Parts: sequence; C-alpha cells; structure tokens
Amino acid sequence: MSVNRKQQIIEAATKSFSLFGYKATTIDQVAKLANVGKGTIYTFFKSKEELLDEIISSVIVEIKTAAEQVMSDDQSFFENVHRALYRILEFRKQHQLTIKLLQEVRDIGTPAVQEVMGKLDRAILAYIRDKIEKAMEKGEIRHCDAEITAFLMLKMYIALVFEWEKSHAPLSKEQIAELFELYFFKGLSK
Repeated sequence: MSVNRKQQIIEAATKSFSLFGYKATTIDQVAKLANVGKGTIYTFFKSKEELLDEIISSVIVEIKTAAEQVMSDDQSFFENVHRALYRILEFRKQHQLTIKLLQEVRDIGTPAVQEVMGKLDRAILAYIRDKIEKAMEKGEIRHCDAEITAFLMLKMYIALVFEWEKSHAPLSKEQIAELFELYFFKGLSK
C-alpha cells in the first residue's frame, strides 16, 4: 500500500515538474495530482528537492537501460559508444521531464535543478568513462585519460546533435557517426 502511494507521488511530481518545471511546482499541486494529503508526501520525502532527486535517480537508470539496449557484443567499441551516446541524447531530447528541466536551468538557473541536472550529467559521464576503461583493458583502444575522453565525447555529441542544428540543417545519425570516427576514433585507434 505505502509503496503504491510513494509511486503515485513520484508519478504526480514527475508530471508536474514536466509540465510546469521545478520552481513552479508546489507540494500542494503534487498532493492534488497524486490524490493524497500533503502530509503523506512528507512521510516519504523531506522536501521537494528530495522528491526531484529521487525522480532523477530513476531517470538515470532509464537512460542507462536505453543505452545498454542499443549496444551489442558483436559491435566494435566505437560503434557501441556511438549508438549509446546517440540513444542517451535522443532520450534527453524526447523525455518531457529532462526537456523542461534543461529549459529551467537555461532560463532561470534554479539551483536545485542545476544540481540534479549536474547529477544526471555526472552519471552519463561515469557511464561513458566506464565503457572507455573497459575498452582500454581489452586493448580495443589505446590508453587515454578516460575522464577527459568521456567528457569530450559527450560534449562533441551534444554540440553535433543540439548546437549544430540551431543554425544549420540537422546532421543525420550517419553523419554524426562519420564525424565522430574522424575526430575521435582514428585518434584513439591503435
């Protein structure tokens, strides 16, 4: 019963954050949407920040799962990283909550939202870094600073997927793969 209530609260808060953003969402709104009393929310979460943190933690799990689904043991490291990064950014681009929260960071700079979006980015970077470290251990790529390489890969992908299309025609998945191969993988190849 209480797990069900907690899930109702999480779903209601996700809906409210997705529609109105974090700053404009109140615990009263979440309580109404979840059809629970305000006090019930506080039995599970100390604050709105804690509620958002819980939601972002589950989004991180969803993103990792989505990335894992597009990777395959019979593909090269490069192909897998390309597929995973593309899927991660596709997820962020299509997921209503992350879209709204990224807008709020850009437009308002709400500290609590900056913090959870930072947590999301750190989780994505750690995931990529882990894949790079495993590829180095297997001898698939030459030794490099996995932290910096993960950061550069993610930033390049964001630039090619989001930034480029602000003033140019969007690049296809294939074009992005070619650019990634040219600038990254040839440099990391043995």
